[in-house]
Order: sequence, then C-alpha cells, then structure tokens
Amino acid sequence: MEQQEDRFTDPAYRAAVVDLLGTLAYGELSAFIRLSTDADLAPRLSAKADMAALAATEFGHYDRLRARIVEIGADPEQAMVPFVEALDAFHERTKPSTWLEGLVKFYVGDGIASDFYREISAYVDDETRDLVLGTLEAGQRMQFVLQEVRQAISEDPIQGSRLALWARRLVGEALSQGQRVAADRDSFSTLLSGTDEHPGMGLVGIVSMFSRLTEQHTRRMAEMGLSA
Repeated sequence: MEQQEDRFTDPAYRAAVVDLLGTLAYGELSAFIRLSTDADLAPRLSAKADMAALAATEFGHYDRLRARIVEIGADPEQAMVPFVEALDAFHERTKPSTWLEGLVKFYVGDGIASDFYREISAYVDDETRDLVLGTLEAGQRMQFVLQEVRQAISEDPIQGSRLALWARRLVGEALSQGQRVAADRDSFSTLLSGTDEHPGMGLVGIVSMFSRLTEQHTRRMAEMGLSA
C-alpha cells in the first residue's frame, strides 16, 4: 500500500488520477440527472421505479468518486469542470426522443464508457482501480434495460431496425468522444502512453484498445437483439 500511495508524489500521475476520477464523477452525476428525467418517458409505473433505481445507483457511484477525490486532496468540482462541456455536448447531440432510444443510449453509452475506463484502470494504483471497477459494475441494473428492449423488438421488429440505426450513431459519437477526451487531456495521454517509471499501453496499445471497444459494442448489440 505504501508503494501504491507513493505514486501520488508524482504530480503527473496524481493529475491523471484526478482527471480519471473527475470525468467518471461527472459521468455518473449526469447519468443520474438524465435517468431521472428519462423516467418520465417510462410507459409503466414499474418501469419508472426501475429507472429511479438506476438513477439512485449512479448517484451512489458519484458520491464514492467524489469522496475519493477529496481523500487525495483535490476539489471535486474542479476535477469535474474540464469534462462538463464535452460530455454535455455529447448528450446534446444524442438526445433520445423516445423511451426506448433512452434505454439503448444508456446501455450503449454506459457500456462503451465502462470499457474505456476499465482499460485505463489497469494503469492506476490498486485503491483507485478497485474504486473505478466497482463504479463500472453493471450486473443486474442492465438486465432491466435488456428485457425492455428485447420485449419491444419482439412485439415490433421494425422497432429493432430503427434502434439499430440509433445505436450505430451512438457508438460513433461515443468513440469519437473518448478519443477527444484522451487526446485533449495531457494527463490521460501520459497515463495511457506511459512513462519510464510507469509504463502504459503505448500508442499501438491505444489503437488496439479502441478496436476492443468496438468489438465489445458489437457483443452488446447482439445481447439487445440488434444487428450491429
């Protein structure tokens, strides 16, 4: 543990972790807000309750991330601010118009983001990695989304074609967003590319990572019953 904590004496590494936790925290906070709003589109009370439960989970994740940012001596708001404009722009460009589009966006967008941060977590200290992986744990909260989308497609196959097109748009926007975040923040670039003391995945590894993100998206599409 002492060796792990010593990494925070490196300003570049500390900045990278603050950025990682900051972007995750704002992602979880904005997910809470969006899910709370999307619950109004739910066709049944039980679905509204399920959406509220998803929102509550996202806020719980945000609260744990905020606490860790404070613990390592950073300000949570300052840690999140650099990512507000980019993430808000992504959500503005991909605003769902229906209940099902909102579910697919949550499943696709959350999935790609989770894969991205899971890859990055391999290059941070154990405590930060455990927090990140715990935040990304989907488990049963995704089963509700899968069930709703699959049921809708079985009742109306044409709906499946429309949602597949929507999901393809989402993955393009999400991957572009991830590339922009990784490129725009020097701390992220350092974490991914690595340093002499703390090797990262390197440039070739970064290209391979985005290929893996696309493959994982294809798998999720199949799980929903949509063609990639």
